[in-house]
Amino acid sequence: MKKFLLMIFSLSSLMVSTNVVAQKKKTVAPLATNSLSEDAIIKAQNFRLIGPFRGGRAAAAVGSYTDVNTFYMGASGGGVWKTTDAGSNWKNISDGFFGGSMGAIAITPTNESIVYVGEGENSMRGNVSEGLGGMWKSTDDGKTWKNMGLKEARHIVRIIVHPKNPDIIWVAAMGHLFGPNETRGVFKSTDGGQNWKKVLYVNEQTGASDLVMIQVILKFFLVYLKVQMVEILGHPLKPIKVFQKEYGVSPVLLSLNLIPINYML
Repeated sequence: MKKFLLMIFSLSSLMVSTNVVAQKKKTVAPLATNSLSEDAIIKAQNFRLIGPFRGGRAAAAVGSYTDVNTFYMGASGGGVWKTTDAGSNWKNISDGFFGGSMGAIAITPTNESIVYVGEGENSMRGNVSEGLGGMWKSTDDGKTWKNMGLKEARHIVRIIVHPKNPDIIWVAAMGHLFGPNETRGVFKSTDGGQNWKKVLYVNEQTGASDLVMIQVILKFFLVYLKVQMVEILGHPLKPIKVFQKEYGVSPVLLSLNLIPINYML
């Protein structure tokens, strides 16, 4: 009888404790989630499809600094397109010179007739389109193009032109996605793309995934690099501490994956 009562008491205690835990769980408030669709700025916009009507992805686009109706678009499988009427009409301006996958486009702020384009889409995924032509430059608003090298960069994801000198350019290159190569990292040209200097390089398995120039005070500019560490084919990568050791990066910036490289200026 004692054993039976002890068993009943134990079961009752277990049920009470379980109920208490369940009640405690119910009182926990759900975590707040931020939805981009609820953003006030996004909600205030009205979007419409403006083409060009083609298949595939388009992740490279840039607009004129002076003309609100002029835009360039780079497709993952359709070359470079341009509109001068805010998207009502588009024209492919790379046909006859190059085509295929585009990753970055930049208009020169001081001379908008000069346009730089980098091949290789910037959407990093399993099914991805590489670029085999590297960098291209137009000095006549996209009417004609000249190849400017970096063909082994494969994925040029960002191009930045100096705000006052159209011949100074920085390029962020991912390199081969599925194998090691040395044409990756950040490159700089001071002669309009005729020659390139590798100004930030970690190893043959680490590419640059983004590059941003920020105007701080008037003529002072600081460049930040976000490096994407990707292990390729099982090869170990150089630890991120290399930046702190070799480039004097603060731990705060390391935690944000942002690396100041103002020495490149």
